[in-house]
Amino acid sequence: MAAYMNATLQQIRLGKSRILGHLRQRVPASCHGYQEHVRCYAVAPWDPSEPTFDKILIANRGEIACRVMRTCRDMGIKSVAIYSEADVNALHVEMADEAVCVGPAASKDSYLNMDRILQAIKDTGSQAVHPGYGFLSENMEFAKRLADADVAFIGPGSRAIQAMGDKIESKLLAKDAKVNTIPGYDGVVETPAQAVEVANDIGYPVMLKASAGGGGKGMRIAWNDDETREGFRLSSQEAAASFGDDRLLVEKFIDNPRHIEIQVLADSHGNAIYLNERECSIQRRNQKVIEEAPSTFLDESTRQAMGNQAVLLARAVDYKSAGTVEFLVDSERNFYFLEMNTRLQVEHPITECITGVDLVQEMIRVAKGHTLRYTQSDIPINGWAIESRVYAEDPYKSFGLPSIGHLHRYSEPLHLDKVRVDSGIKEGSEISMYYDPMISKLVTYGATREEALATMGKALDTYIIRGVTHNISLLQDVLANPRFISGDISTKFLQEEYPDGFSGWKLDQREETNLKAVAGCLYILSELKAQQFTNQTRVPPTPISWDQSQLSIFIDGHRQDIVVQMGDNGGKVLIDGQSLDVDISWSTAQDVITPTVNDTTLCLQVISCDTAGNIQLQYKGTIFTLTVMQQEAANLQALMPEKVKPDLSKEVVSPMPGKLHTLAVQVGDVVGEGQEVCVVEAMKMHNSLFSSRDGKVKAVHFVEGDSIAEEDIILELE
Repeated sequence: MAAYMNATLQQIRLGKSRILGHLRQRVPASCHGYQEHVRCYAVAPWDPSEPTFDKILIANRGEIACRVMRTCRDMGIKSVAIYSEADVNALHVEMADEAVCVGPAASKDSYLNMDRILQAIKDTGSQAVHPGYGFLSENMEFAKRLADADVAFIGPGSRAIQAMGDKIESKLLAKDAKVNTIPGYDGVVETPAQAVEVANDIGYPVMLKASAGGGGKGMRIAWNDDETREGFRLSSQEAAASFGDDRLLVEKFIDNPRHIEIQVLADSHGNAIYLNERECSIQRRNQKVIEEAPSTFLDESTRQAMGNQAVLLARAVDYKSAGTVEFLVDSERNFYFLEMNTRLQVEHPITECITGVDLVQEMIRVAKGHTLRYTQSDIPINGWAIESRVYAEDPYKSFGLPSIGHLHRYSEPLHLDKVRVDSGIKEGSEISMYYDPMISKLVTYGATREEALATMGKALDTYIIRGVTHNISLLQDVLANPRFISGDISTKFLQEEYPDGFSGWKLDQREETNLKAVAGCLYILSELKAQQFTNQTRVPPTPISWDQSQLSIFIDGHRQDIVVQMGDNGGKVLIDGQSLDVDISWSTAQDVITPTVNDTTLCLQVISCDTAGNIQLQYKGTIFTLTVMQQEAANLQALMPEKVKPDLSKEVVSPMPGKLHTLAVQVGDVVGEGQEVCVVEAMKMHNSLFSSRDGKVKAVHFVEGDSIAEEDIILELE
């Protein structure tokens, strides 16, 4: 094993790190010019006289590894990172005091490889392990092996992990603990036929979900027998791929519920408390997108009832550490146990913001054997916190299909007050196909919900991400939605508000006019800069002056003629009979501009502004492309014939990077419109692709198991 690590390290670039055996020794993060990303509000300071661990290994990657390391640093604890070959230059590796390579890029060979992680623990002399979330965080065998090695697992005991990790057993335990549960079949369904039989007994709609699952993987809603059979097939495949366990259960699907969870904290001395709720109803594919604390929906009596039941369940399984009990809540505030996550949740920062409790610090204290520093009466609700999950995803494809790439420009909005960004990347990082596409968790805090929402809007406006497609446009649109603002939400919010899918921010007439005015001024400023440059060369410049310029602007194929007159303090734009004063300044080095059009100040990101007059402006997260040219050029362009778009209906194209999991057809097969032809696996999710027309398969370009890129043509029809 050590030989493998040494051999691996010889093959990867180590930069300026010093090699001792197979370890990467690191100086403190502050020596790397690392900028603090975490702002926990009113968190109790660490007592340096209290005994703690000397060294903790974080068995994870990305933002959660960085998050744990920051608390370790605050507590004076050395941190050890593990990393795959794909993560050799990752931020969590840079932040750690030591780092160990545990294998190739694939998770099963690195972050899920218990043997190599245990060897890393031994070689570094780590006394404890924090698992973060995902990977081995809820793996009973891993917790047992750590206990056998006399290494503290910073999480609950293996019994609690086992009991709560199995949805069937956890539901039975919840019933015994007097926790409200969803009606359903208390057992494993073995076949599609049995699933159909159970579904008919319960009554449609039903939810099929992985017994060992979580994070939205291995879950399908079925409204009829056919959907149950198909859901059984896909959910069992996802469950096997994600958790190594394809067992499924079937229960009644509660239509239009809220997803609200309770944070619990317990120690080994019999103390257990709840830290109020998190509203997690904004979801796509059963995965959370936006969370907030507290919920706009709960009254105090419901909050206490949910909290008390969560504590009852924690006590029933002798829970020790931070954990989360998830509930579905209907329109009458009836609530039902969904599952218990025996780990730190992704969205834990919003609880930290409103309670002042550092959950990671408390997990470490509990693992060391200390009692909780808090009683139930110590836990407040101070203000409001909102979390937006920023993903490298294309929100225009099923609300978010993964995007991969190189972050050639990246800047977090930490210039704003009451903003926290938990991330595990930096400018220059790679977003790879091997892991979750999360870029960061953007958290804003305010005395009121309105204040937190306003800050979130500003933060998203000024969050600079270049190199991958991201979901900020969807986040902005949801946060500005009247239903969301009023708190009228459910887990079906996205499907109800965007029945035909998300297509970006919809400009009203005033917004479109303002963008055109800004684009016209940017075009003139760009041309003037080019003229200043060409005046220094032998290339004769195109005559551009501060005088009136007759321009044409195209957006979404529609032409608008405008007149722009630039002056020392901005420009005056004549458009549709309106005279607009535009106060604007811009240099090519600026990513964000804040022009004022009459009395309206805009916050825009200039994505591009080229010499051909193609200008891309990001507004409310959505990128709008405007083409600006002299009116004479537009008149000539109108005489050119339009290019006929090719017919792409005969091709099945991958909408995302991933692996071809299943190929259901071969050359010569006849397929019908809407027929499933293949399944692409991306980020452990199985995505079915369908034929958009009737036809015969002419060519197949990949085989099962092949890696495919976004927009690769998988097969062609005649």
